This record gives sequence, structure tokens and C-alpha cells, in this order.
Amino acid sequence: MICWGAAGHAQDAAQAKSDAEPKAPAKADVEQKPVHAYRLDFSVNELEDGKKINTRQYSLNLNADDANEIKIGTRVPVDAKPGEFQYMDVGTSIWCRIGERSDGIPMSVRADISNFAIPEQGTGQVSRPEIRQFKINASTLAQLGKPMIVGSVDDPNSKRQFQLEVTVTKLK
Repeated sequence: MICWGAAGHAQDAAQAKSDAEPKAPAKADVEQKPVHAYRLDFSVNELEDGKKINTRQYSLNLNADDANEIKIGTRVPVDAKPGEFQYMDVGTSIWCRIGERSDGIPMSVRADISNFAIPEQGTGQVSRPEIRQFKINASTLAQLGKPMIVGSVDDPNSKRQFQLEVTVTKLK
């Protein structure tokens, strides 16, 4: 009698466990959402007194509900302690994640842009190179085919302004 009771309890526990676990839908029940691809065209515009003086352009292809990154630059050795070097990335890094909605393309962007300051932009000391850097972290809802400014920053050492602009195009 004792054996039958333990076996019955084990069957009840196994049945309760299988009832609690979600069942995987059959392949026919799963409808795959179509994947749409987009091209993102980024422009980093440099303005002085409101006039555009320089533009750098970057592009990447990206699927909806995905993220990717563009990165170009140089690893520069920097004195950490006498006889020891650490490396610093100097250049452009743009990371982006997009989604897909009926009213636009939800987008998160992280841009980190750095370069060596030319002497008139720095403090005038020549012993160590000076690095100019700006970062923009933003999220917005982009409209297809329309350029939009994601963020802008003023250079505190000059009359220059930097803008990050993006245009999203749906690929066929």
C-alpha cells in the first residue's frame, strides 16, 4: 500500500509540472514577422557662425529591431606612468538601434567623436596632444526619407558647432 501511494504522488507531481509548463506552439501556428532592412545615412556637420564648413558622412544597413555600429579611428598610446602606456581610441564611433512602428522608426543613437585639437583650439601647450571629444546619446522617432538632427553640441573653445544628422531609408 505504501508503494502505491508514493507512485500516485509522483504521477500527480509530474502531471502538475507538465500543466504548468507552457507548450511550444506548432510550426504552423507561428507566423514569422517579415524583416525589413534600412539604410541609415549619418552626417557629422561642423558649423562656424552658422555656416557649414565641414561634413563627414557614414552609412550602415540595419534590420528593424537590431543594432549595429560604425567605428573608425586610431589607437593612440598615452603615458599612464613612467614606462607604462595605455591606449586611447581617437576617431568616430556611431552605434544605433532601430525598431519599426506605423508612425515612424524608433531609434537610439550613441555617437562618440574625438580628434586632435589643432593649436589654435587648444591651450597652446605643445608637450602633449590635446583631444577634442563630443558625445551624443539620443533616442527619437525618425521619419523615412527625411533628414533630422539627432543632436548638436557647441565647441566651448571656438564659435563652432557640431551636429549629428541622420536619414533613414527603407531598402527593398
